[in-house]
Amino acid sequence: NVQLEEEGQELSGWSLALMLTVSLSFAVGLFFLLPLLLVQFLDRYVESDIISNMIEGGIRLTVFLAYIWGVGFIPDIRRVFAYHGAEHMTVKAHEAKDPLDVAHVRKYSTAHPRCGTAFLLVVMVVSILVFIWLGRPPLPWRILSRVVLIPLIAGLAYEIIRLSARYQGNPLVRIITAPSLMLQMLTTRQPDDDQIEVAIHAMDTALAADEAEEAGKGISNVVTPAETPHEPSSSNGPSE
Repeated sequence: NVQLEEEGQELSGWSLALMLTVSLSFAVGLFFLLPLLLVQFLDRYVESDIISNMIEGGIRLTVFLAYIWGVGFIPDIRRVFAYHGAEHMTVKAHEAKDPLDVAHVRKYSTAHPRCGTAFLLVVMVVSILVFIWLGRPPLPWRILSRVVLIPLIAGLAYEIIRLSARYQGNPLVRIITAPSLMLQMLTTRQPDDDQIEVAIHAMDTALAADEAEEAGKGISNVVTPAETPHEPSSSNGPSE
């Protein structure tokens, strides 16, 4: 929509809904249903339900990694991956309280433990741990379980990412998050200076928006003496 606004156009709500539906259907079909259908050909040779579901999870993880590796050969995606790296480097500089300029941002790596790629990898691993206990019901029920449980799996993965970020200094957590950081070798590229400048501008804009929002909350939470002459203000300051 931002791009189309420059041309005086805009996507309709129906167009956005259709795009989201097609995209989500493709993702669910490729990463959740395709591995399930493929493992059906092996189930006749596998007696254990647990092993069957583990094989399905292995296929799912392989498809995911192959997809990430494959799209990296598309020139436009490679450029997106460079911006992705610039974003991570800028966030790291901000978290280290370094000045946000190209020279300071450049010294940081392109991998970040709270990356969306890390989230997707955790989703794949958590799905193995969840589906492994569901046995092998009839195929329609297995398909339904793979779709219905996606929000639960995504929620668990999100909390794991948050927890790992909180204890990222712990040696065990570092070992657990190492595969996610290694995966980002596929989804990030070293950016040029112009791309870092774009990331810095985006960060500055986001920080300014956050500060404005917090300032607005502070003003709206103030209770004047005229409003409650005999009660203290109930404001606890800006929320987290």
